[in-house]
Amino acid sequence: MVPLKRRKVVSSGAAGDTGSDRPGEEVPTRFPQVVLFLLERRMGASRRAFLSQLGRKKGFQVEELFSERVTHVICENNCGDEVRTWLRSQVGARTSAQLLDISWFTESMRAGRPVEILDRHKVQEQQIDEAEVMAFSVPSYACLRRTTLDNHNPILTDALSLLAENAELSDEDGRGVAFRRAAAVLKALPETVTAVTQLRGLPCLGGHSLRVIRDILENGASSEVEFTKQSERFKALKVLTGIFGVGAKTAERWIRDGIHSLHQLQESGQTLNRAQRAGLEHYDDLKQPVTKAEADAIGEIVEKAVVSVLPGAQITLIGGFRRGKLTGHDVDFLITHPEEGREVGLMPKVVSWLESQGFLLYQKTTRNSYLEAKDGPARPASNIDRFERCFSIFKLADEEKRGAEETENPPEDRCRLAAHSQATDEGPQPTEAAGGPRRWRAVRVDLVVSPISQFAFALLGWTGSKEAAVHQDQILRPSAVSLTNKARLFERELRRWAGHEKAMSLSSHALYDNKQGRYLRATSEEEIFTHLGLEYIPPSERNA
Repeated sequence: MVPLKRRKVVSSGAAGDTGSDRPGEEVPTRFPQVVLFLLERRMGASRRAFLSQLGRKKGFQVEELFSERVTHVICENNCGDEVRTWLRSQVGARTSAQLLDISWFTESMRAGRPVEILDRHKVQEQQIDEAEVMAFSVPSYACLRRTTLDNHNPILTDALSLLAENAELSDEDGRGVAFRRAAAVLKALPETVTAVTQLRGLPCLGGHSLRVIRDILENGASSEVEFTKQSERFKALKVLTGIFGVGAKTAERWIRDGIHSLHQLQESGQTLNRAQRAGLEHYDDLKQPVTKAEADAIGEIVEKAVVSVLPGAQITLIGGFRRGKLTGHDVDFLITHPEEGREVGLMPKVVSWLESQGFLLYQKTTRNSYLEAKDGPARPASNIDRFERCFSIFKLADEEKRGAEETENPPEDRCRLAAHSQATDEGPQPTEAAGGPRRWRAVRVDLVVSPISQFAFALLGWTGSKEAAVHQDQILRPSAVSLTNKARLFERELRRWAGHEKAMSLSSHALYDNKQGRYLRATSEEEIFTHLGLEYIPPSERNA
């Protein structure tokens, strides 16, 4: 019988909460003249709760309910008019409290005291100068934009992507999508942004994203981004979710148990499933980038396995490498056969062949659960992939990798790849148990099998671009037989276009016309774009 945990003591916010993160322990109020209230609107309940707890740990008074005692109202992604409208809806309406952006709060937490309130900390008013000419113009849908790998604003997009990742790890997908869309707009711009006024009128750039951009352009860095980077919680989430088989929810549970590092996890006695044990064992390898040469080497092995059990089958390298990227975090392959139905039962045979040859360090296979309904997909359209799929950790020997490099790359490119590999090596070279350098590395590989009738849709969906890592908790649970596609921004935008503009339902399996009440067949990506009334965009220009 598991004993009950001691109940956590939390004092009332109305009385000047001095709660701590340890049961029974109180942090004295260090700044009695400062009473904070965090506005939940657009911040989200879980983020507000986390930030409130952080403020109290630092010795600030944080009220749960707005009252006349409040001296500082902390807002996120709200303009002044919006905050005042909310305040008027509360008791009393009028207040002399400072209306401050979240940047003041994060800087104060970092300093351990209330920092001086500057103009940039104050909630901004929305001002639009109609006389200003827009410097850039881009469509609101990412699937209408051509986005190459040439990004002229990496400092800005990296900052927004980090905030998106933090939101996603905090189970705040809405905020994450907003940051991802903002970053995607900046990636599509043909020039470097030097002033916020250049972004006037552009879609998907909300107040929060614009404040982060302004902070970087004016001060060289975003205080919120820097605060997030230094957050112990964010760093712990990054480390723990970097383990194959561990998603945000599992990582959150471990953090609540006091686990913040791999060493602490190993010493904790936590029960790990098979995927997590493999992920922990091969952590260093799986954190290293996978090169195109390594992907090609694995592709040759996969092709040999597939054609040995089903001659005539087709294998396509998908994901970021199909979009022209030189490195990635994993390697994905889409497999089909020109004759419908011949692909049934293929995956177990391929996996058996790879295991017999010693190529798999770990594998989990899910079955195809897709059924085409006569009256079309569920509404709203399901964003679930139900293909037969194998999640694996591949054992790639040095000679296999070297063979692909020598075949594909001239000597000068091989030197460049070797230098890249050395530069990204985060630690000493792994060694075999018997001593000496190890002659292989572990690589994440996903195999997806599609019927030929669905191949074009699967190819489109699996090419990306990828918005974020898919929650591994969902993928690798024993009960999980599907993969959410929410991680593909370009595909997400295609589905949004299909639903909002064309009254259609698009998935990685099919396209359904809700007006006509029938499926629209396609044998190529170009046909799908035509059905949607869009100009075809090649994979190399889908790097949203």
